[in-house]
Amino acid sequence: MAIADNHAHRHEFDLGDREFRFLATFLSRETGIVLSAHKRQMVCGRLVKRLRALGMRDFSEYCDMLNGPGAHAEIEHLVNAITTNITNFFREPHHFDHLRREVLEPRLTQIPRRPRLRIWSAGCSSGQEPYCIAMMVAETLKPPEAWDALILATDIDTNMLSRGAAGIYTTETAEQIPETYRKRFVRRIANDPDHVQMADELRRLIRFKRLNLHETWPMKGSFDAIFCRNVAIYFDKPTQRNLFNRYADMLVIGGMLYLGHAESLIGLTDRFEVSDKTVYRRIR
Repeated sequence: MAIADNHAHRHEFDLGDREFRFLATFLSRETGIVLSAHKRQMVCGRLVKRLRALGMRDFSEYCDMLNGPGAHAEIEHLVNAITTNITNFFREPHHFDHLRREVLEPRLTQIPRRPRLRIWSAGCSSGQEPYCIAMMVAETLKPPEAWDALILATDIDTNMLSRGAAGIYTTETAEQIPETYRKRFVRRIANDPDHVQMADELRRLIRFKRLNLHETWPMKGSFDAIFCRNVAIYFDKPTQRNLFNRYADMLVIGGMLYLGHAESLIGLTDRFEVSDKTVYRRIR
């Protein structure tokens, strides 16, 4: 009897060709995320919990909801389930060295002094990247409160944004932070030896906001640097081209764009020049 029930349950939540094509088209249209055919089982596995939470019997019913007036309220839950959030402190450390050397340190000797600094961590996941950026800012621009410095951290996944805003990570995760920075910027939590919290000094520098890169951006001012690492790999070439040109529009001339190790601007835009490994400077 139990075997028969399990078989029926698996069959109930099978993701058919028609439903997968609908979900792939829906996500591409709403977020720019491209789901190739080999991700079908991954999508099925990640959405099963959502179907259960909604009391739905199969993916056909779920697709019908997305095709109706309930779609807007469900998009956030769908994206939270589908997106992968893999990040570490000081991932690709040469980017943070470059940020300090090419963006932050020149501010110290610049005449006239420009105290305004804006850096955007686009696709910030659970917050490790913007906190690393904040460590660079706080360590280089002393005292940081003397500068009009702000790091915008955005992601489409609200669960990840909540974790980032709290600034609480496992003690093991925090071991990725170099000791010098760990001693200055990481705080122990009373009665919780398994977790630590980022210092208030860092948290004051960061604003966590939900943003769908595929939609209109509300920001008005320009940025000195943008980190968008391992995000564009989920988009097709036309979407990448549009995204990188929009980033150019948001950067000051000479501003830096940091991409993931598997990403490149080659053949997509002529508005940047190479500054370093997977780092590009806006030139027009």
